[in-house]
Parts: sequence; C-alpha cells; structure tokens
Amino acid sequence: MNGARTGAGNAALAAGLLCVAGLAPLHASAPEVSLRPIDRPLSGSAASAAVLPQSSVAALADLEQGGPALGGGLRPVERPVSAQILAAADLSADLVPPVLDQSLVPLVRPDTIFEQALFKRRRLRKGSVCGDIEIQGKAVGEVAAALPGCGARDAVRVTSVAGVRLSQASVMTCETADALKRWVSKDVETAFGRRNRVVSLRVAAHYACRPRNNRPGARISEHGRGKAIDISGFKLEDGTLVTVLHGWGARQTRKPLTRIWKAACGPFGTVLGPEADRHHRDHFHLDVASYRSGSYCR
Repeated sequence: MNGARTGAGNAALAAGLLCVAGLAPLHASAPEVSLRPIDRPLSGSAASAAVLPQSSVAALADLEQGGPALGGGLRPVERPVSAQILAAADLSADLVPPVLDQSLVPLVRPDTIFEQALFKRRRLRKGSVCGDIEIQGKAVGEVAAALPGCGARDAVRVTSVAGVRLSQASVMTCETADALKRWVSKDVETAFGRRNRVVSLRVAAHYACRPRNNRPGARISEHGRGKAIDISGFKLEDGTLVTVLHGWGARQTRKPLTRIWKAACGPFGTVLGPEADRHHRDHFHLDVASYRSGSYCR
C-alpha cells in the first residue's frame, strides 16, 4: 500500500515538474506546447539569404546598411547599388532597388561652386562704392566747382546698380546712387516682364556744372551738385531698347514706362517726364532735392 502511494506521489511530482518546465500539459484540455520553433514568414532580405550563398548573404547585409555614408541631406537620398555589391550577390541592377542613405551629413558641393561664389563676391566688394556691394564704380572724391554753387563732396563714378549697367559711368553723390539703386531694384528691373528684364540704363546726363535747362541766369541745376541723373532709355535682355521719346506714346510700352516714372517718386525728390515740359520729352529727370511738401513729380 505504501509502495503504491509512493509511486503515485512520484508520478504526480514528475508531472508537476514537467508542467512548470513547459514540457507537459497541466490538464487534459490544455493545448500541447511544442518544443520546435514557430515558423514565421521571412523578410525580404532573409528570404534572399535563404537561397543565396554565404558571400551573397554578406553582400545583401552590406546593401541593407547602405555602406559608408557618402553624404546626404536630412532626408533619405536614393543611391544606386555599386557594381561590386551586385557582382558579389549575383544580382542584376534591375532587380535591386536603390538604397536609402540615412546619413545626416550635408550634401557635399563641388569646391568650384563655393570658389566661384566667393570670388564673385570678392570682386563685387572690391569694385563697390558707397559701402554698398550693389553699387559698383570708383570713388572720385571732391569735385571742384567751375561755377558758384556747383561741385560735390565724396562723389563716386557709378557703372552699375543692382546688377543693371549704366550706358556710361556717371558721377554723382552716394545719396543719388542709393536712390537710383532702390528705384532700379524694386521697380525698373522687372517693369517689362520678369522674363525680359532690364539689363542697362541709357544715361542722357549726370554731373554737369550748368544752370537749369541750360538757361543763362537760371539757378544751378541739381546736376551741378551731383544730385541728379537723366535716363533716356532702357535696354532689355533680348536686346530691345525702349526709349522715353518713342516708348512714352507707344501702346505696348506706355504702361510700363508710366509705372517706372511713378515709382521714382519717393526714392527721388524731383521726377520730371515727357509731360512736364518740352525740355524733358525724351528723358526722365531724377534728383534727390528735398522739399517740405514731399516729392515733386510731373
């Protein structure tokens, strides 16, 4: 009797141990726990590794990691798979998609681009006047007065403003040069369309020690102080020259010329055009004279 009890107890103890170890069910209705690994679907790379030789498996592992970072922005950059990796994996380039390079290293630009931008900026700064890189020319200094009331201090000889050339180097003060630059960059350059920009201004007059409208006995013109410039035409990218004399009354150019003339009121204190008087029928007179009532535009 005691032997039967001992045998039954040992059997129960063994069954309990097996249940704890996961080798036997706790009761008859419990599902059977298998000791074999559960079959899971293989990933794309694992599936490929299952049918490729060992060298190909290593190549594909290298593919998934993307290899050494060759540069890239903060966004993944598609990079073609190298020929060496394809050869090692015995794969065709058509069957392997480009690898996404997750590198955070910024894209490396050719040195020549940086050098060209640097040299261009240095060149512009070297040729700039009035402390403005967009005003190109040479310093003149003090202009002696040939008549009482003429002359200019710290004058400059301007060749271009805001990238737009002047047909002739023009002597003026920095105040005048700055007003010309603001007018050109904001309103003149794209007045005839952004696809056909103004590339050059035809200068009719700049510094000249003379009375107004060349009338004897009249007051000294603002031209005689380096504070005025006369513009008679605008050359476009396609080579077209729009003159104030002929363009003011033409159907296709009257509107942009009128807009240019109006836009000059503000940067300049005096703006005179073809409708001001017979002396200005072929050009715009622009000067930086100041008036208590504001800009004088006719």
